[in-house]
Amino acid sequence: MLEIQNVSLELNEGNGVEILKEINLKFYEKKIYVITGPNGGGKSSLAKLIMGVYTPTSGKLLLDGQEITNLSISERARLGIGYAFQNPPRFKGIKVKELLQMAASHNPEKVNICDLLYDVGLCSQDYLNRDVDASLSGGEMKRIEIATVLARNLKLAVFDEPEAGIDLWSFQKLAETFRNIHLKYETTIVIISHQERIMELADEIILMSNGTISAQSERDTILAGILNNDACLCSANCAKGGGQNAQCAG
Repeated sequence: MLEIQNVSLELNEGNGVEILKEINLKFYEKKIYVITGPNGGGKSSLAKLIMGVYTPTSGKLLLDGQEITNLSISERARLGIGYAFQNPPRFKGIKVKELLQMAASHNPEKVNICDLLYDVGLCSQDYLNRDVDASLSGGEMKRIEIATVLARNLKLAVFDEPEAGIDLWSFQKLAETFRNIHLKYETTIVIISHQERIMELADEIILMSNGTISAQSERDTILAGILNNDACLCSANCAKGGGQNAQCAG
């Protein structure tokens, strides 16, 4: 569905640092992918490259066989790609109902706003007329943003560390929300996360380190390696030359 071919990214091209190095990935329909790895490994940069915030220095991106490498954020959005921020924006003076109506404006007759809120674990009676402002908690905002993503009926939705800044209870509800979305919707989900609970939702886990793909496999295979103290999945890219039993510095 989405294919990334030999993509590299250098910020401040010519004088900058190479953030991503020859990335090759394929994302298939109706699957959950979790991208994880040490801080600074390139995870968020890859997410922004998929959305079009960044344009690759080399390589190309294909969506259903159509090249989208140089398409803008708006053009990619129209093709069915969406991006959810670590910290969802708040809109003073806009009600939750109005925000969801705007998100569903492409096909309003087929989108039930109350059902959207139910699918993300929120009661419509409690939230439809709430302002999308600081009165909402981080966990509430994350789930409302997910509802706006669902309203758009996307082909591919990218979530950048959705657990950031929310409490444990909200995090547990968030994980349940992703599980329910996967069962009900056709959207392919890509989540950037460090959390084991999120990784347990994945069909496949992609491990990134130093701007490259260190490993990609089915969930259980990667999780076993990450949780096993005798294995170091990032050792192949360890700048300090650590062996299999070395501990990753992060």
